[in-house]
Amino acid sequence: MDGIYKIALIVLGSIFLLTACKDDNSVPSWQWEDSSTEAKPRYIWIDAAANFPDYANSRDNITRDLTKVKDTGFTDIVVDVRPSMGDVLFQTSVADQVKKLDVWEGSTYTYYERTATWDYLQAFIDIGHELGLKVHAAINTFIGGNKYPYGLGEQGMLFRDASKKEWATTLNLESGLVNVMDVTDDAYGTKFLNAANEDVQNYILALLSDLAKYDVDGIFLDRCRYDDLTSDFSNETKKQFEQYIGESITHFPDDIMLPGTNSLPDSKPKYLKKWLEFRAKTIHDFIVKAHDKVKSINKNIQFGVYVGGWYSTYYESGVNWASPKYNTFVEYSEWATADYKTFGYADHLDFLLLGAYASADKVYGNTEWTMQGFCKQAKDKLQGDVKFAGGPDVGNWSVPVGINLNTAVTNTVDACINSSDGYFVFDIVHVKKYNYWDELKSGIDAYLKSQK
Repeated sequence: MDGIYKIALIVLGSIFLLTACKDDNSVPSWQWEDSSTEAKPRYIWIDAAANFPDYANSRDNITRDLTKVKDTGFTDIVVDVRPSMGDVLFQTSVADQVKKLDVWEGSTYTYYERTATWDYLQAFIDIGHELGLKVHAAINTFIGGNKYPYGLGEQGMLFRDASKKEWATTLNLESGLVNVMDVTDDAYGTKFLNAANEDVQNYILALLSDLAKYDVDGIFLDRCRYDDLTSDFSNETKKQFEQYIGESITHFPDDIMLPGTNSLPDSKPKYLKKWLEFRAKTIHDFIVKAHDKVKSINKNIQFGVYVGGWYSTYYESGVNWASPKYNTFVEYSEWATADYKTFGYADHLDFLLLGAYASADKVYGNTEWTMQGFCKQAKDKLQGDVKFAGGPDVGNWSVPVGINLNTAVTNTVDACINSSDGYFVFDIVHVKKYNYWDELKSGIDAYLKSQK
C-alpha cells in the first residue's frame, strides 16, 4: 500500500506541475486586461521624429519622462522605432539604423543627429519595465523614405537604393501613372511602398521577425495601408487584381478610377468597388501574415495596429479594420461590395489603437468626428473581436475660440476610456509641450476612482 500511495502522490504531483507549466506558457501576458478586476490600460504614444532631440542621445531623459508617464497613471507606452523615412531604431540586419531625423528648432527646420550607440528600443524596454510600464514597439509599415520640405533633403532606403524603385507605389495622377519617386510634390513627401508587392511584404516581415525577438509586450503596425486613392496602380497590382476578378481590364486605370481621382466619384467606373474590395483584401492578407510571423517568434507578444477612427472614409487607405461579422455593405453600399466585410481583419488582432482625433470642442457625442462617437462606433464595428483603446491627438487638433483646453484634455479620458477598452493619447511630445500632465492625471484618477 505504501508503494501504491507513493506512486499516486508522484502522479498527482506530476499532473499539478504539468498543469501549472501549461498555464504559465499558454496565457499571453497581454491578456491581463481581460480580468474584470483590472482597470483598463492607458497608452501614450512616443513618436520617433518629434521626440528625437530628447531621447536619441539621453537615457536620462527617457527615465525622467517615463517616470512622469507612470506617475500620471499610464500603464503602457508605444515607442515608434521605424519613423516615416523607413530606417530603424532597433537591431536588425535588414534595415539601416536611424542616424538623423528632421526636427524644428525654434523657427529652423533641420536635422538632429544621433551619436549614441546604445540600443534605443532596449533602453525604453529596460527603463519602462523597471517602472512597471508595459512597452510596445510601433513601426511605420508600408513606407520607404522621406523627401523633406523646405529643401532639407531626403532619407531612406528608396533614395539610397535605386534598384528598389519598383517597390515604390505607382500613383494614378491627373498627369498619368507615375512612380512616387518621380513625384516632387510635398503632398507625396513620404514615399509609400506598394503593399501588394511580395518583395515588399517579405521585407517588412523580416523586420517584424527581428523586432519580435525583443522583450516587448506588444507590436503595433502604423501606416499598414495605402497612401490614398491614387495608389497603387503598378503593373504588379494590376496583374494581381485581374487574377482576383478573373478577367482582363481593357481600359486601365480608367475602368477603375479616372486619372487624378482622389475622392469617391459620383459616377463610378466598372471596377471601382471591386478594386476597393481587392485593396482591403491585400491589407487583410498581410495582417494575417504579420500576425503569424510575430507569433512564430514569440506567441506572448500582443499584436495590433493603429488606425484612424473615421471608418466611413478609411476605405480610401485600403483598410477594413472592422470585424468580418460587421456587414459594411449595409451602411456603406456607396463604396462597399457585399463581400467587403470578408476582409475585416479585427479577428486577427490582439489589440487595436484607435485615433479618435476630433477637435477640442468635440469630446462627447455619438457620431464620427467626436471622440466619444469614434469609440462608440468602433465598438459596434469591431463586434467584440478585439479590445481597443481610443483617444485624442492633443497637439494637432483644431481648437475653436473659447475652448478650455485643460478641461477638454481631462474630459477626453472619461469620453474615450468609458466608451472603449482603454485610453490612448498621441503624443508625449504634445503632453510635454503644453504641460498636460495634471489634466491627464485628473482624468485617469477620476476613472480609477469610479472603478472602486
